[in-house]
Amino acid sequence: MSASLPLIARLKTAPVVHDAASAKAALAELTAAARHAADASDLPAQMRDKKLRPLLLGVADHSPFLWRLALGDPARLSRLLARAPEDAIDAVARRLDEAGASVAEASELMRILRRAKQEASLLIALADLGGVWDAVQVTRALTRFADAAVGCALRFLLLEADAAGKLALLSRDAPEDGCGLVILALGKHGAGELNYSSDVDLVVLFDPEAPALPPDSAAQTLYVRLTKGIVKLLQERTEDGYVLRVDLRLRPDPGSTQIAISLPAAATYYETLGQNWERAAFIKARPVAGDKRIGEAFLKELAPFIWRKYFDYAAIADVHAMKRQIHAVRGHAEVVVPGHDVKVGRGGIREIEFFVQTQQLIFGGRRPALRGSRTLDMLQALADDGWITQGAVVDLSFAYKYLRGIEHRLQMLADEQTQRLPADHDALERFARFCGYKTYDAFAAAITEQFRIVEAEYARLFEHAPGLDTAKGSLVFTGVSDDPETIETLREMGFRDPAQAAETVRGWHFGRRSAVQSARAREVLTELIPGLLEAFSGSGDADAALAAFDSALSRMPAAIELFSILRSNTAVRELFGDILGGAPRLATTIAARPHVLDAAIDPSLIESGEQGRDLALRVGKALTGVDDLEALPRPGAIRRAGRDVPDRRAPVFGRLRPGRRSRRLQRAGRDHRRRDDGRGDATFRDRIWPPARRARGRRRARQARIARDDGLVRSRPDADLRLRRGAPGFERRRAIAARGAVLYAPDATPRLGAYRADAGGAPLRGRHALAPLRP
Repeated sequence: MSASLPLIARLKTAPVVHDAASAKAALAELTAAARHAADASDLPAQMRDKKLRPLLLGVADHSPFLWRLALGDPARLSRLLARAPEDAIDAVARRLDEAGASVAEASELMRILRRAKQEASLLIALADLGGVWDAVQVTRALTRFADAAVGCALRFLLLEADAAGKLALLSRDAPEDGCGLVILALGKHGAGELNYSSDVDLVVLFDPEAPALPPDSAAQTLYVRLTKGIVKLLQERTEDGYVLRVDLRLRPDPGSTQIAISLPAAATYYETLGQNWERAAFIKARPVAGDKRIGEAFLKELAPFIWRKYFDYAAIADVHAMKRQIHAVRGHAEVVVPGHDVKVGRGGIREIEFFVQTQQLIFGGRRPALRGSRTLDMLQALADDGWITQGAVVDLSFAYKYLRGIEHRLQMLADEQTQRLPADHDALERFARFCGYKTYDAFAAAITEQFRIVEAEYARLFEHAPGLDTAKGSLVFTGVSDDPETIETLREMGFRDPAQAAETVRGWHFGRRSAVQSARAREVLTELIPGLLEAFSGSGDADAALAAFDSALSRMPAAIELFSILRSNTAVRELFGDILGGAPRLATTIAARPHVLDAAIDPSLIESGEQGRDLALRVGKALTGVDDLEALPRPGAIRRAGRDVPDRRAPVFGRLRPGRRSRRLQRAGRDHRRRDDGRGDATFRDRIWPPARRARGRRRARQARIARDDGLVRSRPDADLRLRRGAPGFERRRAIAARGAVLYAPDATPRLGAYRADAGGAPLRGRHALAPLRP
């Protein structure tokens, strides 16, 4: 009975006025505007109503956005007050349905859409602040308007494309039938729980074999153009404002796909690369515009992806990783009021949603009753199925409605997409009054109680799960957009381009590298990433280390074993970061030939104490059974006996100083000689180990090459490089290879001195020396 009464007759509550004088002045201005406006003659009398006047005073005092809507069109305000709000929102939706089929110009349609948005915003806010609708009815009305707006924009564009010959619609009276395109709403829009000032999360899919497509048409090009047209009609700001903020980033891998995706491509993506957070998102998916039949068929086909019959509990870490990570920093680790985020903060709305969605993912594969999209309905379903208590349902349901009401009031202030309470005490005092409280203390006590209730229930599920953040702050890569706190954390960790670093990591989760295209690889990667980024942070060049690792992943067919070892062994992980961030030439080698990582990931190599003894045994084994000098192996064979050390480049680079390897080989040869009295030391040394001058020549040439590769070389093609007459050929080759090059440090002090080129190994002097050229 009461639902048929006009809005003014059903008002119950109003905000508490903070600045009475200012509010009364604004109300007088509205009265004067009503006297001069056509069709607003009833408004002055309506404003004398004892329930309406306090409501209008509260709106004038607290919400510049709503008051601008009321003052800008007094006739519209009078009309809304005189009608039942349910009828009024239905009338708005019907006008949009008709406009999509009858308006000829895009500019005119944009004006109609924006005027409808203004009317819906004012109506819903008055019904909310006046206590006529609760949070469930408010979110349902907001969703009703959003559905109508999206459908209106698409219908206009379909008819326009048909008139231009780009589509051959089956019926202009029902342009959506057979058009080949469907728009899915995800998130709160899909569940019918849309916020007062929220994005609409849309996924646009098309059938490449739709009957409305003309022969030889480029389906994707056409449907991408239609999608761009929808975004423009809804999101572009004009003098009348905007309609909806459109977010298309929940489509498959938004960083590498078009904004409209074919149905076969989307199905393949979700079957092979779909992530667990995408399962959670599609719990709420719903066709809202276009050919809804193909949308419903697609969601039915996608059901095995969303609802696993046997769900891996380890995979749940991906679903609630973001929530656990956010708690680490910025005041979310504990319940506070100033500056607290009622959505993602501790005890907030997101915890209630995750409480429900995670249990749906675990149990919904075997219990169809748990596959609904609305949060409050599924809370009750979980209780009916015995997973939570009825007391938890009552507490969480009340908290959900209460916090959604606070969220809406935050967004009513200036039509901003925000969920964060003011941090300033005076601003908090004003906002408490806007929420109907006489004092800040009363508001703080009430909202804190709800945060605590939610926190306690959520903790029973997730609080003891392993954290995926770092000591420096939040690392959130779930989803499709940059988390501001994650960007700041990456910057503090030493990443010069934190946005690029975040995009790189998200690309791994989306399976853009073949090594991470299995679900198990991505699940292990979720737990590894914080520690891996910390290792890169300590390498000296975090960006280079991350880029080298990403390049290596692009050449690996699989990486689960690598991820598992890095996750479980801190020392190997740190060594791995040192290599990629501190050795550019070696990092390039790894990126080009990832198989060399097989040596780097051997945890036993970190224990280097046994390497010298192992090397001596291997060299000794190579020389066993050699009775005369002619049977001695060539020097290369002896070096190959210790190949485990030089081939395992990562630990050698990370743990051994230059020259250590050759000294170990020499020590191994000496140990073997001591055990074999039948050989001549001098001959043995000459056969196995080259003369000192050759070793030095090779070492210095190697240093020159490394310097050149690492960018520490300055070239002087006109250098006068002279060697003494009769110098051995290998010395000439080494000198010519290094001609005109000099190794230098930042202080411009030459490092590469004259070659030791005489027979005794003494440095050359005068004109025979290789003189270093100062930079």
